[in-house]
Amino acid sequence: MTNLLISGASGTPLSILHTDSFDAWLTEQTQQTKNWLSTTQFSGKGMSLIPDTNGELTQVIFVSSEPDSYWVCGDLVNQLPAGQYQLKASKEQLKVAAFSWGLGAYKFDRYKKNEKTYPTLVINNQQIVEQAQKLVRSVSIVRDLVNTPAADMMPQHLGDVMEALATEFGAKVSQIVGDDLLKQNYPTIHMVGRASENLPRLIDLTWGDESAPQVTLVGKGVCFDSGGLDLKPGAGMRLMKKDMGGAAHVIGLAHQIMASNLPIRLRVLVPAVENAVSANAFRPGDVITTRKGITVEIDNTDAEGRLVLCDALAEANNDNPDLVIDFATLTGAMRIALGTELPGFFSNDDILAAEMTVSGLKVEDPIWRMPLHKPYMELTGSDIADLANCGKTPFGGAITAALYLEAFVEKEISWAHFDVMAWNNRKLPGRPVGGEAFGIRAVFDYLETRFKK
Repeated sequence: MTNLLISGASGTPLSILHTDSFDAWLTEQTQQTKNWLSTTQFSGKGMSLIPDTNGELTQVIFVSSEPDSYWVCGDLVNQLPAGQYQLKASKEQLKVAAFSWGLGAYKFDRYKKNEKTYPTLVINNQQIVEQAQKLVRSVSIVRDLVNTPAADMMPQHLGDVMEALATEFGAKVSQIVGDDLLKQNYPTIHMVGRASENLPRLIDLTWGDESAPQVTLVGKGVCFDSGGLDLKPGAGMRLMKKDMGGAAHVIGLAHQIMASNLPIRLRVLVPAVENAVSANAFRPGDVITTRKGITVEIDNTDAEGRLVLCDALAEANNDNPDLVIDFATLTGAMRIALGTELPGFFSNDDILAAEMTVSGLKVEDPIWRMPLHKPYMELTGSDIADLANCGKTPFGGAITAALYLEAFVEKEISWAHFDVMAWNNRKLPGRPVGGEAFGIRAVFDYLETRFKK
């Protein structure tokens, strides 16, 4: 999609106007343009293609009530005929237009060829074009990974994706696979993934100057979730290819960090498994001793995400990083609380939470802080183990899941946990139905603001 955004100074003029500015703009136009808009009954809303006397396109106007929105061109790129369009606007408007133009043209075409020819946006600012291309690719990586069917996106495939990412940016990757997880003390990752012929693994990527501040990203990589022995019904299983959405998010975010060369020491941990059913599947009532030494009783095998994450979070403590952020498609309870399009997050650091929230509003990638309500920790208790992997009640399920994860993070480490949908249920400008990135632009803006020199 990089050819959809180019730097240059030629193309059919494109103007993006606020609805309140249309009348003033109109007074400055030629009589021919005024006649065309009147004849076509253009009301000062939406798009108009304005021709010359020979019928050749001379300019395009797009009138919106939100011309500065990050999604302003999300539909426009699909409405315009093929060709080059030169946008002259403020630096901020160029930035958001380039972003939404690139993502508006996104199609998942791995299995179904996309024959459409898209128009090209020309911006006379190479830096803005390059920044937009990086961000569009990072979000597209998330979408592609989530959209890919489980048969082609199992733990070994996630490993391949991270190996390719490491090669592109000069990072290092290691993988602990199968029974080696037991030998190196990652018992819960092994337990959840052992029933599948697609071997479980912990994928570990590192990049950047070792002396720089360390940021560790952890992503839930459940490549398909049958629910295990607590089997999901068919409707609940239909979209479970997206249960590795947390891994997709941290991979896309890692791409943006490395492509932007942020001055941090980055570590990305992805526990990748398939939660399958077999003779050796883990069972309700089993007790596992986790990497951190905390014992956990399995109340429900369909609450597997927090199990694979807890070993990865315990490993994340070892470097004493400045910041740990995890992403996971963890609970339906969060979707009940906030809907599917607003990601909730939890944090043990008030300053971190406040600053990330501000970043989310700044880049139109809103995130909503949820409470780590400590009294609910009692709901994760067990009569025979330190914790249970499910709360004793369905109420507050996103909170009890977050409190469970917090038990595996050292208190002095700044931590945030994102519980995301990773999927668009409805089409919005620049956001087709299917896999989606939620919160990674907010987190990147926060990291860039905090760490960039």
